[in-house]
Amino acid sequence: MKHMIQKTLAALALGFTGMTWAQGDATQQFEWSTPYPDSVVTPNTVNTSIGDLEFFDGVPMKSTVDTVYDYVDRARGVDVYIKMLRAVALDAQMKAEADGGAVESHQVLFHEELADAKARFLTTNNTTLYLWAHIDLEKNGPTVLEAPQGVLGVLDDMNFRYLTDIGVAGPDKGQGGKYLLLPPAYEGEVPEGYFVVRSPTYMVWNFMRGYLDNGIEWSKNNIKNNLKVYPLSQKDNPPKMQFINASGMALDAVPPRDFSFYESLNAIIQKEPMDFLETETRGQLAAIGIVKGQPFKPDARMKKILTDAVAIGEAYARANTHYPRDPEQSIYKDTDSEWVMGYAGKNTAFLKDGARKLDARLWFHYNAIVVTPAMALTTPGKGSDYGIANLDENKQPMDGSKTYRLHLPPNPPAIDFWAVTLYDTMTRTLLQTDQRFTTVDSYREGLKKNADGSIDIYFAPEAPKGMENNWLQTVPGKSWFIILRMYGPLQPWIDQTWRPSEILVVK
Repeated sequence: MKHMIQKTLAALALGFTGMTWAQGDATQQFEWSTPYPDSVVTPNTVNTSIGDLEFFDGVPMKSTVDTVYDYVDRARGVDVYIKMLRAVALDAQMKAEADGGAVESHQVLFHEELADAKARFLTTNNTTLYLWAHIDLEKNGPTVLEAPQGVLGVLDDMNFRYLTDIGVAGPDKGQGGKYLLLPPAYEGEVPEGYFVVRSPTYMVWNFMRGYLDNGIEWSKNNIKNNLKVYPLSQKDNPPKMQFINASGMALDAVPPRDFSFYESLNAIIQKEPMDFLETETRGQLAAIGIVKGQPFKPDARMKKILTDAVAIGEAYARANTHYPRDPEQSIYKDTDSEWVMGYAGKNTAFLKDGARKLDARLWFHYNAIVVTPAMALTTPGKGSDYGIANLDENKQPMDGSKTYRLHLPPNPPAIDFWAVTLYDTMTRTLLQTDQRFTTVDSYREGLKKNADGSIDIYFAPEAPKGMENNWLQTVPGKSWFIILRMYGPLQPWIDQTWRPSEILVVK
């Protein structure tokens, strides 16, 4: 016994450096000794994917302490990226709106000439009039939004959670109406005559689109003449709406992939009420240094770890985008098709059997904006639905130097319209080429049809001869992907009897 104590003291004096000891003395038994189950004994050396971890009778060596602390801090940083990308993406969107001049609730960005490729907003399209703005309920208190007739709009909270639809899919049923947005924990009087929306966050995002059935000018004037947003306290003398034409503006709403990701997230945490997140996520944020009411000042070690974590998290988001593992992401499950849907399983809450589908939620918020059940309806002629193709027929990324073809069978089943839009894989925004509008849709004049009524759309650096109106320009050295949108999808789309081809390589 004395000899064992001497060995232990010698090991402690040496800091265990270079020493290897057996796991206790297996030959020595004491009156109250019982065998250790193998499942609870930590060997002195444990081989793991992050290196060999060294222990003395279960006590980690200093090198092991450093290794596992770095690993867990990095893992927490990655997990925070995956869970909170949605809030940082919306923060980037709001910053772009502010850069364009939409700062107050009565100021809105309005793509009066349709959205074009100069502005980088996640997966926008060129086939509806886009309008977006944000409302600060902490600053303005209860706020009124008067919706025009015939629009399709959404209110989402700062964590990109759905609050309500506005317009056609909302409680006003497309007839227009007044919505009253109430801040978190509001206990004041609620006047009658409003569609009441209670938000768990101070910042609320307002997205709205106008359809082009009656032309751009009609839709534009309908919105500009009828949309009003103002604090309830100013209802008797509301500020004049300011519509800022965002068409042609060079704005950037792509969320960051560097350390500034966590700085943006910290700013959100400082702004919003503490309980807009559940305690578990707040704990993860606190573990990496983001705590409400405290400065976010990571030391050099932690900043290096978080810089690594956001790079890993973003790489995972890209892998999850192009090679999703969730089988519910696939549209045509009876084939090996590359067509995927934005909302896996058409669940806009990203839930299944009471469990949150983290990869499905990450897929959506890395690539898209606007959360509403109206974007995943399976009722014929209602809402909209989407198909996304990220790889070609050979499971390869699309190469901007090559020529590809998409074949649409006759009579694309959309009661309103259909559209094929081209995007940049780097930014998930409209691909910047010589074409201002990177879309071929049912509105396009001169669209060439085949003898059976089917349509071929080409993607290449130069248009195939005679197919200029069916062509979208690509960029050599860059990849791309497409979204096929169906507005008012009909039964053949829903039951999948009508299907687009894969992205076909033209030899």
